[in-house]
This record gives sequence, C-alpha cells and structure tokens, in this order.
Amino acid sequence: MIRLTRRYRFSASHRLHAAGLSQEENRELYGKCNNPFGHGHDYVLDVSVCGPVEERSGTVMRLSDLDGIVQEKVVRALDHRNLNVEVPEFESMTPTTESLAFVIGCRLRKDWPAGWPRLDTVRLEETKNNRIELRTANP
Repeated sequence: MIRLTRRYRFSASHRLHAAGLSQEENRELYGKCNNPFGHGHDYVLDVSVCGPVEERSGTVMRLSDLDGIVQEKVVRALDHRNLNVEVPEFESMTPTTESLAFVIGCRLRKDWPAGWPRLDTVRLEETKNNRIELRTANP
C-alpha cells in the first residue's frame, strides 16, 4: 500500500466560545481566542489516501479526482468564511481546530466514492506550532 498526501490551503475566521459556559469561563478557557470579534488563520490541510498503485496508470489515484472532492467539500465551503456563523456544523459545536478537522473528515467521508483509495488521514495546521491529525477510514 502507498500513502498519497495532497496539500491544500484556506483562510477562515472563528471565535472560540462555548455556549454553555459563562463569559468569564470562556475567557479563562480560550484566552485571546475568545475575542468577541474573532480572529483568523491561514490553514494548511493535508489529505492522505492509502491504496495500491494502479497497474495501468502507475499511480494511487488521479490527483485531479482528489483535488475535486477536497475543493468542493472543504476549500470552497470554508475559505474566507466565519466558521461560527457560516458553517452549519458549528451552530452546535465550538470551532476548535480539533472540531474543524473532525468536520472536514466527516464531509470527505460522507461522499467518498466507492472504489477510491481509502481516506487515511486529515491533518490540519492552524499555526506553525498547532497541528491536528485525524486518522479516518471510509464508512
């Protein structure tokens, strides 16, 4: 099996604020990330698939196929968006990097075509020091 990883970029803003906590608890828990006006990140997303090399093409899969689903389900849906306001999944969830990686994984798994290599890992970099890795599998 070969693991193929493709990198994508998008920018988005968010505010870390849990609805069930008081203002003081949110400030204590999230610090500067609880700014009422939010803040933004230039995210780096790595999507990895795992599968055999196709005999005919000599590749794990066509990069344009992977790009198509990631662009449609993730990049175009999240780029230059306020995650708290414009992304339905965050109506009931705080948009932490962990939550965002989970949402991205769910979006990709939901419509992952049968016969494609297995969706292996979603790795999301929020800053040069903060990265989340979600290991996943096709449904």
